[in-house]
Amino acid sequence: MGRRISFHLDPADRTSLSAIVKRGEDWRQRQRAQTLLSLDEGMSIAEVATQVGINPRTVGTSRSAWLQLRFDSLKDAVRCGAPKKLPPDVVDQLAHRALAAPLSAKALLAEHLQNGGTPVHLNTLMTALKNAGLVWKRTHYVSLKGKP
Repeated sequence: MGRRISFHLDPADRTSLSAIVKRGEDWRQRQRAQTLLSLDEGMSIAEVATQVGINPRTVGTSRSAWLQLRFDSLKDAVRCGAPKKLPPDVVDQLAHRALAAPLSAKALLAEHLQNGGTPVHLNTLMTALKNAGLVWKRTHYVSLKGKP
C-alpha cells in the first residue's frame, strides 16, 4: 500500500475539476483533473497511478503543480523544440529561386551552399520548401517513338 498524503480540495474546486473531467477539451487536462479528484478521495499515490494509468511520479508532480498554480497547472506547459535550421527569410529566397528557374532539389541545395548558406540536409531543404507551398513532382519521360 502506498503512502497517503493529505490532500483536500474546496467544494468549488472539486465541482470545477469534475466538470473538466466530463467536458474538458484536452485529454491531458481531463487526466490531471481526475488525478486530483482521486487524491482528494483519500487514495494513495500508487493507487491513483494504477487507476489513471500513469507513473506515480507524475501523480506527485500533478499534486505539487496544483498546490502552486491551481487551475493553470492543468494546462500543458509551452515546449520549445529544436530551433529551425533555415530561417523564414532564407526559405523565402530559396522558394523564389526555385520558382524563377526550375531546379532539382540537389541543384537548389548546391546553389544555396555556393551562395554561403547554412549547410542542411537535402530532406530539410525539401521539407522547408514544401511547407512554403512548393510542390515537388517527378518529371515523366515521354517518348513519341512508335506512336502514330
